[in-house]
Amino acid sequence: IPAWTPVCVSDPNLDLCPQLFVLCHGLLQLTQLLYSSYFKSSITTIERRFGFSSTSSGTLSSLHEVGNTILIVFVSYFGSRVNRPRFIGLGGLLMAVSALMLTLPHFLYPPYEFDSVLHGKTASFLTLFLPPEACGAGQEALRISASHRVWLLMGGAQLLFGVGSVPIQPYGLSYIDDFAGAANAPLYIAILFSVSVFGPAFGYLLGSAALRVYVDVDKTGSATHQELTPYDPRWVGAWWLGLLVSSCCLALTSIPYFFFPRSMRRQSQVRAAALCCHLLAKLETKKQKSSLLDFLKMFPSLLVHLLLSPFFLMLVLSQCCFSAVIAGLATFLNKFLEHQYSASPVESSLLIGAVNLPSLAVGILVGGIIMKRAGLSLKAIPRFSVVVLSLSALLLVPVFFMGCSSQDVFGVNPPHATPSGAVCYSNCSCPEGGYNPVCGSDGVEYVSPCNAGCTNFTRHPNNTFKVQVYTSCSCVADRQAQAVPGHCPNSCPHLLLPVMLTISFAGLIASLSHNPIYMMVLRTVPPEEKSFAIGIQFMLMRVLAWLPAPALFGMAIDSSCVWWKRKCGSKLSCGYYDNNTLRNRYLGLMLAFKSMGIVFLVMLGWKLRRTREYSLEKTEEGPL
Repeated sequence: IPAWTPVCVSDPNLDLCPQLFVLCHGLLQLTQLLYSSYFKSSITTIERRFGFSSTSSGTLSSLHEVGNTILIVFVSYFGSRVNRPRFIGLGGLLMAVSALMLTLPHFLYPPYEFDSVLHGKTASFLTLFLPPEACGAGQEALRISASHRVWLLMGGAQLLFGVGSVPIQPYGLSYIDDFAGAANAPLYIAILFSVSVFGPAFGYLLGSAALRVYVDVDKTGSATHQELTPYDPRWVGAWWLGLLVSSCCLALTSIPYFFFPRSMRRQSQVRAAALCCHLLAKLETKKQKSSLLDFLKMFPSLLVHLLLSPFFLMLVLSQCCFSAVIAGLATFLNKFLEHQYSASPVESSLLIGAVNLPSLAVGILVGGIIMKRAGLSLKAIPRFSVVVLSLSALLLVPVFFMGCSSQDVFGVNPPHATPSGAVCYSNCSCPEGGYNPVCGSDGVEYVSPCNAGCTNFTRHPNNTFKVQVYTSCSCVADRQAQAVPGHCPNSCPHLLLPVMLTISFAGLIASLSHNPIYMMVLRTVPPEEKSFAIGIQFMLMRVLAWLPAPALFGMAIDSSCVWWKRKCGSKLSCGYYDNNTLRNRYLGLMLAFKSMGIVFLVMLGWKLRRTREYSLEKTEEGPL
């Protein structure tokens, strides 16, 4: 030790404090989550732009978990043997490149086209007596191929993002835990997660701002999209704009990691520098004697050891259930609010970013303070978590009854099969894929002016690029026989804010258990296996929750669809849902996952009653 002490103490890099690393890592994770949440906030817009179903968009939003899952265990296994800050910086730069790749479909794809009577496209009175759009086999194949190519390009970018995000969590958390004081590590990690949660908040707020801008604002003149507003069902916002901002932020927050040392001085230790450098010297000696093949030989035994531990497995499975709930909320809460309460994408993103996500940050921070002040033991944590999570599940029950049935849509919901309804537009040759919703003066919604039998329209006096009213509508059972553009209003918009407050409060209560449950994993494995255990934990959470959950929620949402947009016979995105079915299946799936997680925690608490209780405070030798 004396031979190494002068060199280590005089090294200026060791004066870098863990607080600075916590700040930098918080900013990187904030930016990483800003990108992920922004992409999820614009997923319904991407659906509308490229004709994806909810299942396809849900799979696309979770594809970054594939690249992460494949590599995270191996990267975590070598966590104590590499320069962790440098690998984090490289991962951040790779994420920046992948975010930039995601914008390519906007620049490579033709401009967005929407059904309009002003532009002579389908579903308009201008084409009422013309034959339907020709759909040759070549045209249909070309259209489907283009959509598939867009999905594959965006999917490849998501996979690359997953590869870049591999070292962020295991290397960053283990680096903080290794060099923070025994009493400070839980609080630092709580602060880290609390700062990171503001990333999704900023992401949704960025989505709210970007989606107010027309998607092709850089390609077309203003006259092309003056007909639409952000509240129009045909509106597509500039989903690509926030991705450019996210890419720049990821690149900037990755640079500081290249200036952090491989090791730093541990807090609250008198012999910190000497001990740290002595351990580093021993580590360097072991690295020289050990080979990559030796490490790979040890890998299966450590993996099996962790997976065969009932305590570790039940703990991680409970986290997987709760992560599935978060994945469902993050991916499709926008769509739920839009279809249930007539919220626009701009409004839903704004509410999620300003109300829902900050409540999660407060809950995580308060949970870390409770962990530090109350000194929760290993046996007390499952009991505490079961109580708060059960309360949060009960708070979701009223949301099942805070909704409305679907608006009447002619020929869709309920199906109008009367003889008069069948012939009121029989001579109009309305194309199958026309989608330009209008609300008749009889209170019934129609898929397009053509389906309403309208033969004329009046332009808006203040905007000649916008239709004010459609007239002479033979299908409208009203004396006026008129229809106005847009969806018919439902009776639930006043429930939007109460529902958001209820969901946010339930999330705040549930997030109190985040830090205590997480610290159980860090304190129940040997110090040398810490990075590896975190890697296994995140691998299982990705494989069992973050990867399949968005697709499962997307399938549940698609199963409630009653009318699909079609083009040349091919099914595109959903146009209308059965609101009651959508609400029950979406919320029911969340409640089912949460109930399964609570069951795992109950089993964990029962098993711990036979286990020797010990404190979660960290010592020099590891867990007590």
